[in-house]
Amino acid sequence: MKALQIVTAVLVPPVGVFLKRGISAEFWIAFALTLAFFVPGLVYALVVVLKP
Repeated sequence: MKALQIVTAVLVPPVGVFLKRGISAEFWIAFALTLAFFVPGLVYALVVVLKP
């Protein structure tokens, strides 16, 4: 499951965060960052997914 979360966080950052945390504040932050510019959303999603 972790590998799937990482792959989706790279391809579609909000979906990767959704798989890890569900619909939460972190999902909406990733969504907004991805809409603003892809790279900040990608970095934020990877941080959330890789955080223990």
